Amino acid sequence: MSDAGKLPLAKTYRPKEEYLSILRDSLRDPESFWANIAGQLVWHKNWDKVLKWDPPFAQWFVGGTLNASENAVDKHVKSWRKNKAAYFWEGEAGEHRTITYRELYREVNKFASILQHFGLRKGDTVAIYMPLVPEFPIAMLACARLGLPFTVVFSGFSAKALAERIQDCEAKIVVTADGGYRRGKILDLKGIVDDAVKESPTVKHVVVFRRTGYTVPMRDGRDHWWHDLMANAESYIAPVPVESTHLLYILYTSGTTGKPKGVAHSTGGLKMMTFTGAQRT
Repeated sequence: MSDAGKLPLAKTYRPKEEYLSILRDSLRDPESFWANIAGQLVWHKNWDKVLKWDPPFAQWFVGGTLNASENAVDKHVKSWRKNKAAYFWEGEAGEHRTITYRELYREVNKFASILQHFGLRKGDTVAIYMPLVPEFPIAMLACARLGLPFTVVFSGFSAKALAERIQDCEAKIVVTADGGYRRGKILDLKGIVDDAVKESPTVKHVVVFRRTGYTVPMRDGRDHWWHDLMANAESYIAPVPVESTHLLYILYTSGTTGKPKGVAHSTGGLKMMTFTGAQRT
């Protein structure tokens, strides 16, 4: 066989050596290192300063604007990855779903149009209290697309715990499901949300994904089925450019030793770390 017909040699990966090389570069000149990584993202406006460090507070890529949803979805839809799997999902009962980047893009845009239809605008907050289904990350990406900070609340938490987090971030919408499966049992997520919303005057709408098929109470004007809304949703919503320091999401502490404390994650800093991780896989 001629050289032209030979298969290319497989690249030899040396994870430890590669990691140590990257680590040395990051320590030698941190700002240049992270600027190079961030340069692989889609920016609407380049940053003026890589890092503004005022201990204990850090602001990354100050002055730059971008959108987390655009970098997580649109970027790949415009590449050879568009028909590749973005998610492999298996439910507790053995159900399987595969969602490509193109399909994810469509669903994210549609749910973003629903949030926009409800009147949410950049800076408004959404609470997500869902089981582990693909619609969970779809809701998060849709929020990010509009510049809506979101908080994810573990679906095993009580109504009181959910209400505390909703009240603290002043969420205007709660995204949930009729229920969820955990270790063979069905969690009454909608019932828990109903109890939590009684103590949360900022909530105007509750979007309910049908997971179990169980009958749940739906309050007219406030509660909406996910599938009904998605059936008439728009197919494209332009990603909203936000400042790198714009709040992407709030992650609350467990609250076991006192009132839950919200940890704020900015868009630029988080996207930098997320994208870096994706590059390593």
